[in-house]
Amino acid sequence: MPLNERDRIEILMMIGVGDRMRTQQEVCRLFHEMHPDREPVSQSTVSRIERKYRELGHVRDAPRQGRPKINENVQQDVILSALENPHCTVRQVSRDLNIGKSSVSNIFKKVKYHPYRVRLIHELAEDDFDRRTEFCEYMMDHNNQNNGFIANILFSDEATFFLNGHVNRQNTRYWSQENPHWMQEYHTQHPQKESSPNDGGISAAYCTQILYYSIYSYTLLSFKR
Repeated sequence: MPLNERDRIEILMMIGVGDRMRTQQEVCRLFHEMHPDREPVSQSTVSRIERKYRELGHVRDAPRQGRPKINENVQQDVILSALENPHCTVRQVSRDLNIGKSSVSNIFKKVKYHPYRVRLIHELAEDDFDRRTEFCEYMMDHNNQNNGFIANILFSDEATFFLNGHVNRQNTRYWSQENPHWMQEYHTQHPQKESSPNDGGISAAYCTQILYYSIYSYTLLSFKR
């Protein structure tokens, strides 16, 4: 158990003054006799307490410095980097300014900057609403004619791989204190993509193999052309 200020003062009183001073060994033994339930103090501890009192005039703990504060100039540089390029990453800012990534993250947190990520949505054309209504009516009519129609449909998850450099949400962010409602448009009538279905009756390895040969063949055809 560490010694508090009261314990140190008690040790100083045990040391004494003038010709009635005790040795460090005697002080350690006396302290242990008065506090048998505590861990014995060492002679080096007694010596350190006595030396501190002679040098500083007290035996209080030194004030804690805490974590070093972030330089104001560095903080301004980080904010300017985000203003000039809202799509920057913590790693990029850390590399450009030669400061730690944790410092960059702490500055963004301090000034309440949040990395808003893009949300992928489909653009609706004028006739899309009519098509959706027609599809719902089609499904309802067939389900009324055959009660097991919907139950016989196999629904499964799938992973779609775009071959035209489609946006990746994991690598797209916008640093800002408020939601910028930033929008990025992609105009593609027929995007080149491959889909890999994933359900209980289809092997994931088999689908991956099909996807690999499909992309590989597409690449070869592109080079041959």
